Amino acid sequence: MTLSWKARRRWALFALVVALPLYIVVAVTIVTLFERPPFLLELAIYVVLGILWAFPLKKLFMGISQPDPDAPRQD
Repeated sequence: MTLSWKARRRWALFALVVALPLYIVVAVTIVTLFERPPFLLELAIYVVLGILWAFPLKKLFMGISQPDPDAPRQD
């Protein structure tokens, strides 16, 4: 089942406005549960976590900035 362009756009907005800040809070909370690692290791953890969230959502964001392909053309 594929999502329509409008539905993908709404889910992408939800992911950026609600899910991503929640993911950031969870990631920071999990990292702070452990003893503070060396700076470079902590930086590497945050970089990996910062990139990791985008892979599952890649298909959701593809083509969102393009005009609606299902909309009637206004020539």
